[in-house]
Amino acid sequence: MDWEATSAFTPVGLALRGQPAHRIVRTLGDAAYLLLKDWPSDDGEEYVTAVKACVDAISGQIDLEQFRAAFLRAADEAGIAALTLVQR
Repeated sequence: MDWEATSAFTPVGLALRGQPAHRIVRTLGDAAYLLLKDWPSDDGEEYVTAVKACVDAISGQIDLEQFRAAFLRAADEAGIAALTLVQR
């Protein structure tokens, strides 16, 4: 699967505490990297749900917007400000 070409969803802008302070997540690849490498906490219930949803979306078991919703809940749980970005 080409994660960058076939896994794009409505972009999410995130304000993180580390460097870089701002991230834009557009694809499952972006989200997986952030969840596994740069997420501030890996013990929340919504975090675990988002990681599972990411795997499920990659394997085609759920659609991208279902994953995106789980990702946003995990961001909220972690205290990460998230904005939906509008594409022109």
